[in-house]
Amino acid sequence: MSNAYVRVRVENINSGRRTAIIHAARNCRNKDQCLSTGVATFIAIDGPVGSGKTAAGRMLAARLGHMFLDTGVMYRAITYLALQKNLSLSDAQVLTQLASEVQMELVGDPGEECRVIVNAGDVTHNLRSPEVERSVSAVSAVPGVRKVLVRLQREAAAKGQIVMVGRDIGTVVMSGAGLKIYLDASVEVRARRRHDQLLESGSDIAYEIVLKDLRRRDELDSTRDAAPLKPAGDAVTLTTDDLGLEGVVDRLESLARGVPEKGDI
Repeated sequence: MSNAYVRVRVENINSGRRTAIIHAARNCRNKDQCLSTGVATFIAIDGPVGSGKTAAGRMLAARLGHMFLDTGVMYRAITYLALQKNLSLSDAQVLTQLASEVQMELVGDPGEECRVIVNAGDVTHNLRSPEVERSVSAVSAVPGVRKVLVRLQREAAAKGQIVMVGRDIGTVVMSGAGLKIYLDASVEVRARRRHDQLLESGSDIAYEIVLKDLRRRDELDSTRDAAPLKPAGDAVTLTTDDLGLEGVVDRLESLARGVPEKGDI
């Protein structure tokens, strides 16, 4: 029996502190329901590595007063634990067992990067290491790991009013979300963004290595058997190559608030 759980603790939302310890959910059966208050309750943002979905989703959640969940950190946390325990990343059964026992807490203000607490230890600063970067796509491709974490992600959506980002949010995790966004950018632009992030964190990795790794991860993410990366059929696709973060979030907020866009996005 699985002992896994995720607790999302969000601070400084609507002048208060809100704790969501969540039970089970596939809320929001249609768009009208989700937009009944004038703002989309469930917002799914998908996209490849470096498309800007995490930064945009976090800022959008802060503007709307929604909870924010970056599902990528959950897969990174499992990957980090597996590496720490020297587990075989090709052993699906072992990785699934690891995921089924994890106790995870995501804490923070949606305007800032959340802290990731796993089994009572803060692993936040370990999740962007080169080792995790290289291994996370392989771990996230394991069907058993995805099954466990998708259940936890749905539990995290049970209370509503959430912006969730990942690879399969609109297609699998919150397939009934009222607003689904697919953010994209060329692999070269995405590699540059990720390279800049790594440099800021103290890494001296070469851009060419980052570019090669992103191409490899794109291939893994889009061809895996379990929930391959692709836009939901009813998602709005936004290409972000030439857009700054504020511009992207302005457009997302307009969509979330039901404001018609002028022209193609």
